[in-house]
Amino acid sequence: MIVIGTRGSMLARMQAEIVSKQLHKVGIDTEIRIIKTHGDSVTNLPLHELSGVGVFVREIDEHSLAGDIDIAVHSMKDIPTIRPEQLVTAAVMKRDSPHDILITNDNTPLEEMPAGAVIGTSSMRRRAQLNRFRDDLDIVDLRGNINTRLRKLRDRVYDGILLAEAGLTRMGWDLEFERLDIDRFIPSANQGTIAIVALRDSEAADIVCALNHPQTRIET
Repeated sequence: MIVIGTRGSMLARMQAEIVSKQLHKVGIDTEIRIIKTHGDSVTNLPLHELSGVGVFVREIDEHSLAGDIDIAVHSMKDIPTIRPEQLVTAAVMKRDSPHDILITNDNTPLEEMPAGAVIGTSSMRRRAQLNRFRDDLDIVDLRGNINTRLRKLRDRVYDGILLAEAGLTRMGWDLEFERLDIDRFIPSANQGTIAIVALRDSEAADIVCALNHPQTRIET
């Protein structure tokens, strides 16, 4: 039995389920354990105003180091560059789309959005790139899980929202969107990639190596 630690959002749980199903295919039973992180607890501030690094990772690392979980499943873009020495990224799964996307209520392309249209994003990178491309739009902070963000769009709080395409793919949702030009909207490093973290030299680390995708590991 391998205990999988993950954040509690629907997308994070879905990513843990993806790992769980792959492990079941090689005969490994799993249990998914939900861990609340600092980034999930504080929803009234933009992400860049939260203190420290790894706001979606720190608490899960602590559970890994304490032996409460055997592996942790993360969006790889959330993992800080500097890591605890005792932990290793044991597997990097095959990458899904790295692209950013725009979802609007009426499928209006970004170039045709009216001046002053309200666009929601939690990413400073996306905000900066959008400002460079369309400085006449009103870009406002957008927090919450993927369901909350889509609900706010439907409720007309925003005219459009920016998301990662990989999130929709993993949720299995068939929604209309515009895939943004990768030359203008350069994705976050490792966007679209699921990483599996374990204690260095542990049995769990050896087991999940079977899920590693060598080409994606090289790319990331």
